[in-house]
Amino acid sequence: MKQKHSLAPRLLVIAPNWIGDAVMAQPLLQLLRQQQPDAIIDVLAPAWVAPVLRAMAEINEIIQTPFQHGALQLKERWRFAQQLRARSYSAAYVLPNTIKFALIPWMAGIPLRVGYRGESRYGLINRMHYDDKSAPRPMVPFYAALAFSPSRELPAQPPQPQLTLDAASIAAVLAELKLDAGKPLVVMAPGAEFGPAKRWPEQHFATLAQQIQQSDKEVQVVLLGSGKDVEVCDSIAALAPQVTQLAGKTSLYQAVALIAAATAVVSNDSGLLHIASAFNRPVLAIYGPTDPDHAPPFSSVAHSFSLRLDCAPCRQRVCPLGHQDCMQKLLPDQLWQPLQQILQARETA
Repeated sequence: MKQKHSLAPRLLVIAPNWIGDAVMAQPLLQLLRQQQPDAIIDVLAPAWVAPVLRAMAEINEIIQTPFQHGALQLKERWRFAQQLRARSYSAAYVLPNTIKFALIPWMAGIPLRVGYRGESRYGLINRMHYDDKSAPRPMVPFYAALAFSPSRELPAQPPQPQLTLDAASIAAVLAELKLDAGKPLVVMAPGAEFGPAKRWPEQHFATLAQQIQQSDKEVQVVLLGSGKDVEVCDSIAALAPQVTQLAGKTSLYQAVALIAAATAVVSNDSGLLHIASAFNRPVLAIYGPTDPDHAPPFSSVAHSFSLRLDCAPCRQRVCPLGHQDCMQKLLPDQLWQPLQQILQARETA
């Protein structure tokens, strides 16, 4: 834990429950640090998001939420809020758009409670922000705006998400997973928590992996994902046996370290994509049913792929038309050309 002077103001940020959203909320922490350089910034988050938050330099302490997903647990929230009350926070930033999380800082007696309108939160949130549902703000400005007074106009361009991890930690994870730190590493993230519509076809990932290693056998191609992605990644590995299938075999911390070490990351619109972007790794981001302008990557070298069909972005978990053309018709060759340039640039660097 990072120690600060006891008289410094304490701020509580209640993080989103999704990894990608938590990464895109990181610029809010940067802005709060700029506005209050001496503040102690604690973040309340579920356990599965914590490994990503540990790579955010602005955070003093991560407090893990003890609640069951979806349950109100009013008594438990009251008891937990009294523990927070003892910390004397001056302000709370409530990023999840639910009444359950808005209750906590209100119960804890935190005087300033900042968040967006949603789920009958009037009174619980006392600095209320609004978003136009007909033209929603992109995710990074959406969260970053909470650092300022409510306004229909967005503040100046917010900073970009930033994650940091020291070289020794990255090297240790590479050694643990028997990967060669001296060889190029391409990370592929074929999963998508939201649903199958967001997944680029397994055959396409396998074809791209084959193109990579036909071009340069030194390149290590690794598949990453959670336990839910094992079946998809096993299918890719069956089609392209030269890949290293690590989905479901790493902790999130190890996955974060691998992404930090990557020469390039190829990913669906998922949390792992946004982790790669925040580490400023070269990324190839694949969008089908989601809007590439709503949650784009911010890396210095970033390629976003979307066919922008008339039916997209539908934002559906499963293709409502049954063909998934937005992903099926986005072919591996379209990604291979810029990926090849990234790999060649590394060789000449």
